[in-house]
Amino acid sequence: VFQKWVNREISNFDYLIQLNTMAGRTYNDLAQYPVFPWILRDYTSEELDLNNPAVFRDLSKPIGVVNEKNAKTVKEKYNFEDPLGMIDKFHYGTHYSNAAGVMHYLIRVEPFTTLHIQLQSGRFDCADRQFHSIPAAWQALMDNPNDVKELIPEFFYFPEFLENQNGFNLGQLQMSKEVVNDVVLPKWAHSPEDFIYKHRKALESEYVSAHLHEWIDLIFGYKQRGPAAVEALNVFY
Repeated sequence: VFQKWVNREISNFDYLIQLNTMAGRTYNDLAQYPVFPWILRDYTSEELDLNNPAVFRDLSKPIGVVNEKNAKTVKEKYNFEDPLGMIDKFHYGTHYSNAAGVMHYLIRVEPFTTLHIQLQSGRFDCADRQFHSIPAAWQALMDNPNDVKELIPEFFYFPEFLENQNGFNLGQLQMSKEVVNDVVLPKWAHSPEDFIYKHRKALESEYVSAHLHEWIDLIFGYKQRGPAAVEALNVFY
């Protein structure tokens, strides 16, 4: 598989799916759901210019420190000594992929809607914590070193998860009183289908093809644990 990918005989999407499968990740287990990277950082321009390296996320860094400002907090957390010596050191107390995160993204489609409601003791979580906007989700990652969710494969092929086709009442945001309905898209996307098309094109772009191995090292490779993980600020609880 690796050789095929290097020779560009299979797409970045297919390679990531196969890596996830080899790592034991599967759509049948929310706790081991396939994980895909955030690949862009431009969610505000009118047009998405895939020839401009500045629109892409730095794939060599864990999502928690893509914003340089968060690196200090993350290092401090790692250097905090557990007085009882029971807990191994870590940079992040949460994870880049977990069941709650999968339900968070897929709340508008069953069976995830029902699973989310069960998790929240029989009702939807408050609107401000819902996945309501792609630009806002990215901004939250940039502002908050405790939010380290990567993406799921659906962001690259499944426009329906961005639409509230079932008309669920997801509440309204506290500040703006905006009703949470379909997911708010980046300015450069004119519809959920257009978002998926452009996002998939970004995944297969020259920039991502040249840098994807850096992210793979963090998630599936030698920077997962040990000294390389510490150095890369990539140690999870």
